[in-house]
Amino acid sequence: MDAAHIHLLLNHVPVLGTFFGLALLAYALLRRQQDVLKAALGVFVVTGLAAGVVYLTGESAEELVEEMAGITEALIEPHEESALVALVLAGVLGLAALVGLLFFRRGVPGWLGSAVLVLALVAGGAMAWTANLGGRINHPEIRPGATVQTLPGEVQAPHDDD
Repeated sequence: MDAAHIHLLLNHVPVLGTFFGLALLAYALLRRQQDVLKAALGVFVVTGLAAGVVYLTGESAEELVEEMAGITEALIEPHEESALVALVLAGVLGLAALVGLLFFRRGVPGWLGSAVLVLALVAGGAMAWTANLGGRINHPEIRPGATVQTLPGEVQAPHDDD
């Protein structure tokens, strides 16, 4: 298994982890449950670490797909630029969560929980956008302007726009 495989294997962890952590954190803040809040912070720490691994293995994945037909630098570059922003945000989120876990063992203050919630929303948005741009690299069906093509002799089912 090489770095490109690791990139593909782990690339969903930061995205899904951020949104899972967000759900846990929101529940914890609403119900004022410290144990759940600490679990959410732990998820953000792991998510930040996973984002680092995914980013560091991205170059190997890029080298691999650049050799494939139809994959251009114009598809890869926006994903790469967005990934750096998402990595920084995931790193800040992970560090804030780690601070909460290390320095507030008896109870995470509400202001820190709220700050982490805002950071998680921003990081989650960046992760989702980065994932979308990454998906466009090997999934032409989600690229802007994509059209459905049929094979000769194949009939396309009618599409209801109502």
